[in-house]
Amino acid sequence: MLRKVVISAISLFLIVGAVIGVAALVQPHQKGSDGENEAGNISASMKIANQLCQPSDYKEACTKTLSSVNSTDPKEFVKHAILAASDAVTKSFNFSEELIVKASKDKREKMALDDCKELLDYAVQELQASMSMVGDSDLHTTNNRVAELQSWLSAVLAYQETCVDGFDDKSTIKPIIQQGFVNASQLTDNVLAIISGLSDFLKSMGLQFNIPSNSRRLLGEDGFPTWFSGADRKLLAAQDKGKVKPNAVVAQDGSGQFKTISAAIAAYPNKLKGRYIIYVKAGTYREYVTIDKKKPNVFIYGDGPRKTIVTGSKSFAKDGLGTWKTATFVAEADGFIAKSIGFQNTAGPDGHQAVALRVSSDMSAFLNCRMDGYQDTLLYQAKRQFYRNCVISGTVDFIFGYGAAVIQNSLIVVRRPNANQQNSVTADGRKENHATTGLVIHNCRIVPEQKLVADRFKIPTYLGRPWKPFSRTVVMESELADFIQPAGWMPWAGSLHLDTLYYAEYANRGAGANTNKRVNWKTFHVINRNEALRFTAGQFLQGAAWIKNAGVPVLLGLKR
Repeated sequence: MLRKVVISAISLFLIVGAVIGVAALVQPHQKGSDGENEAGNISASMKIANQLCQPSDYKEACTKTLSSVNSTDPKEFVKHAILAASDAVTKSFNFSEELIVKASKDKREKMALDDCKELLDYAVQELQASMSMVGDSDLHTTNNRVAELQSWLSAVLAYQETCVDGFDDKSTIKPIIQQGFVNASQLTDNVLAIISGLSDFLKSMGLQFNIPSNSRRLLGEDGFPTWFSGADRKLLAAQDKGKVKPNAVVAQDGSGQFKTISAAIAAYPNKLKGRYIIYVKAGTYREYVTIDKKKPNVFIYGDGPRKTIVTGSKSFAKDGLGTWKTATFVAEADGFIAKSIGFQNTAGPDGHQAVALRVSSDMSAFLNCRMDGYQDTLLYQAKRQFYRNCVISGTVDFIFGYGAAVIQNSLIVVRRPNANQQNSVTADGRKENHATTGLVIHNCRIVPEQKLVADRFKIPTYLGRPWKPFSRTVVMESELADFIQPAGWMPWAGSLHLDTLYYAEYANRGAGANTNKRVNWKTFHVINRNEALRFTAGQFLQGAAWIKNAGVPVLLGLKR
């Protein structure tokens, strides 16, 4: 089943725990004076610190953090690195009284600062879960949890950036918040770097302990992510709603136990084991729904994405809310699955940032769903997410976020924007180099809506633009209509992030897929098949661990 907040018995300790044997290689002999022993230990521990920090982009900060560890157990170094990151996030969480007073004079800034408190609490929770994982001494599990640890740590960065992005660019508080996060962001990235380099570290110590590699299979033979259990696969494969027995039925006409989705969520059982299944009958549900972190493993399904619709109209322009708070539907709890349901934000192009669906649920999936909006329709906020057979529509940056998402076999519809606007399909927010995040669009169709067709060459449409320094987006084996600009990708602001982003295309088709006139940035790549395999869900989402067989025909790996 999917993970709880604190996980015990995980194979990270088969990695870091097994390397306790490194002590035998580097521990000084127990002879001579105590001073000699101490000096020997310091020398050995510094050697380990330097090696573990080797992959880091912030080596000075990394070695400074680990220099106080007087041990030859690598697990202690990992724990210390996480603790340092946690301390830095906590310090950034404790806003000065002066800053709070300053923000209280402006309603929007006060709202943004309140959002930051909530988001940084999420970040601290992720770091606490990471510390619990590394601190567990049980070495008997065979499950690999390294990818999960990376997901949690990457989420810490996501929550920090969501906080920063809640402030207007003209805000006098925003630069203060950004500067306050520098240390926390770098230390978190250092932990990610250490985790990513563990395998090489072990080899350097002469230990042959292999981390299980990720499968290259994108999905199971019946079509769903390999992280789903057998029971989940049966749920997802059931085409006739009568085959799925729900825990709760929602119907506006009173024929179910509840008239609203929120009421069904509120009835989530205490100490639930297994799935909480909600069937939402056809209807338009005008409500704002949140599956909070305390309600994992919710499965919600409707009568079809055009029949069962959750709709709202909150927006940045109208309501003054931070972008993430405008979402009509929010999935925060891990293991969330939605099937045959639609999510809308009807604020329109004048609403500017207006989210239909926000997801920070790890190992979540959306099948046969619709996400309709204009600017910022789908926010893949944090952690690992999978979308299949969906329709996603919008205008500016309408698929955006900081998490790791794969969208497969879906229809991406570009809508007509406001006058003087350009369309950009994606805007990825990967902040640090070692974050295991980004966006993959695989075997999809990107097309204009009917209202845009006549003017599709007058209104520029791009595949994406780099929102953050290490923005990463891959479009592969997809059909690109003729309205995609020959350059393919557009800058965010001048040359900002153009030296550090990663954009790639592989084996796309259609009139808009020609790469001969694509941007000449050194960070844009037309990749080969071997490189493209890195971005199948089997590898990019660590799908070997959680995307197994399901119940519909599916593409395995790459098409060619």
